[in-house]
Amino acid sequence: MSIPLNADMHCHSTVSDGLLAPAEVVRRAHANGVDLLALTDHDELGGLIEARQAADALGLRFIDGVEISVSWGDDTTVHIVALGIDPNEPRLKQGLAQVRSGRDARAVRMAAELDAVGIHGAYEGALRYAGNPALVSRAHFARYIHAQGLTRDVKSVFDTWLAKGKPGYVPHSWATLTEALGWIHGAGGVAVIAHPGRYRLNGMEMRRLLGEFSEQGGSAIEVLSGAHSPEQAREFARYCREFGFLASRASDFHGPGESWIDLGRMPALPDDLIPVWQRFI
Repeated sequence: MSIPLNADMHCHSTVSDGLLAPAEVVRRAHANGVDLLALTDHDELGGLIEARQAADALGLRFIDGVEISVSWGDDTTVHIVALGIDPNEPRLKQGLAQVRSGRDARAVRMAAELDAVGIHGAYEGALRYAGNPALVSRAHFARYIHAQGLTRDVKSVFDTWLAKGKPGYVPHSWATLTEALGWIHGAGGVAVIAHPGRYRLNGMEMRRLLGEFSEQGGSAIEVLSGAHSPEQAREFARYCREFGFLASRASDFHGPGESWIDLGRMPALPDDLIPVWQRFI
């Protein structure tokens, strides 16, 4: 029996909301035995050159990627991972710049909401973690709030303050699903729905999302994600079979001590699913 490829198709660096520089992410992945890695920073391509250079030096196979923020349905933010893209494709670059342009305005509104419930200085605090107003995300706010001693860990900040319906949540219009898939396909990439188990959708809504994604040329879903429970992994394996999607395996690693799982530490995909990385190897 052949040994499954240790592929990790979704992770982040300091270029978006990760804790490690792109080259450090690559080195950690290599040390963890990863065979194939995709760096997929949020709406940003700026870490790919550094990451690829580090991967080439280590002999680690590397895929250019990005995670695009999408507004879908009734105020649901969905993330679409793009794999195997040409990072120099002009329409993709312009589209991502458009998505990033709304981050700072949203961050200011989030800080005002948090200030109203007694968490002061959140914008300035989040910006210290992000370094760039165009890259400020909820993760940077979460790190600031946790640093104030208000939660046991960074992940619990979301449940208390930053998730939908909580005091610091601010809705925002990102790219449409059609726009995001158009940018990805125009750049020669493969579109993957990231961590579908994180979206608060009932069964009918999930099927509608997957159906629209499939109809517009979407290719894969993350069956294994650091954010998925074993039960969710089984659920999305079933959806994968039902819709004929390729399957992805992804840690969604952001940094040591902060992520659900480390780079390359997920279990193997079910044998009957076709891995998305077969498009690249």
